[in-house]
Amino acid sequence: MAAKTVNELKTNTRNVKKGVETALEKSGGLLKLAPCWVPRSFLQPGKRLKLKPEDLYAFGLNRGGIDERWFASTTPAANENRTPDEGLSYVVNGNERFTLKDAVEEAGADLIGKAMFSKHKKWPVYSKFFDNMGPIPHHMHQSKEEAALVGREGKPESYFFPKQHNNVGNNFPYTFFGLFPGVTKAQVRKCLENWNTGDNGLLDLTPAYRLKPGSGWLVGPSILHAPGSLCTYEPQWGSDVFGMYQSLVEGREVPWSLLVKDMPENKHQDLDFIVEQLDWEANVDPYFWENHHLEPIPVAKTEKEGYVDQWIVYGKVRGQQLFTAKELTIDPGMKITIKDKGAYGFTLVQGQGKMNKLTLNCPKMIGFHELTDDEVFCTEDAAKAGVVFENTSATEPLVALRYFGPEVNPDAPELKYKGGIKL
Repeated sequence: MAAKTVNELKTNTRNVKKGVETALEKSGGLLKLAPCWVPRSFLQPGKRLKLKPEDLYAFGLNRGGIDERWFASTTPAANENRTPDEGLSYVVNGNERFTLKDAVEEAGADLIGKAMFSKHKKWPVYSKFFDNMGPIPHHMHQSKEEAALVGREGKPESYFFPKQHNNVGNNFPYTFFGLFPGVTKAQVRKCLENWNTGDNGLLDLTPAYRLKPGSGWLVGPSILHAPGSLCTYEPQWGSDVFGMYQSLVEGREVPWSLLVKDMPENKHQDLDFIVEQLDWEANVDPYFWENHHLEPIPVAKTEKEGYVDQWIVYGKVRGQQLFTAKELTIDPGMKITIKDKGAYGFTLVQGQGKMNKLTLNCPKMIGFHELTDDEVFCTEDAAKAGVVFENTSATEPLVALRYFGPEVNPDAPELKYKGGIKL
């Protein structure tokens, strides 16, 4: 009898490569993944992840509510007091499980392709649903160079707001991005000086943009942003570094430790150093909307064939394509084959059907330990050969999101930069 919960699965740590081979053979080049839940102690869950209400604090009240679900992740969550496997996705193979991280380490070239594994030695990206009741602190993610100062990796990221998870906008469906043109470093430094006085006033220096379901943003490193209250799909680089520059959010204190957690210890009180971690030109860019906003772009005109595939994340970060993403919609009763140029993490957001030999079913409610049929990792070989999708519903479209690693999609659209600003 097949296991119904993660707890019923036997953890395989000794023969992962054999487990990978067996799973790929049974599924047609795919790996079924279990839900990966992540809490945040400083945020309030938005309740749109389909997690059972009684499980919102399954890690314990002291760890905070669960407001994130990570997809195809080999990246540990950088939470204090975290569990050893927090943030890591598990592959489900019959009645056993093993982490996707271990699978890539043991059979990397067979999963993500020889070129990517040779260069990165890991699956270097991940994605998540990020779901909160209100806005989060105005913060940034360090660049590659800044993060290297503390032995970590930088984190560019992107956003897409799936309509299926945004039937309500919650308390503040707006995001603060960057700083107003003309704001000075001295003004930001003054906000840091005022940290313990209450609200340090940082949001007085930054514009907010209304968030629209079905659209998105591309955000490079060292750019301030305070994500709003839409449930967000976030393809990003495989890191969890950040620095919070805002001291108070909706009456909740943001400790100084969350500002400096990924900065050298001898710089934790150096206000000039902290201000200099920001990419100033990108933050005060007068063309911020034009240089970062994403609208879906169809891959091809395929409506008459019963499906639509469209780019939802595209563009380059500091001259490099680090991740891309697509949204696939298949009409009821249709069966199609989709070819891609590289491995991807797959998330079903609506409907039911099949993906090669795997069953797909978008859940209505998920228990903390329950398994689902809505998440898959597709290998490079399977993607290039073509994955067969079938919508088995007679009434409802099948809608899925999939994200790709670096330099996989050279044919993806480009953002048309204005004013000479580069992400």
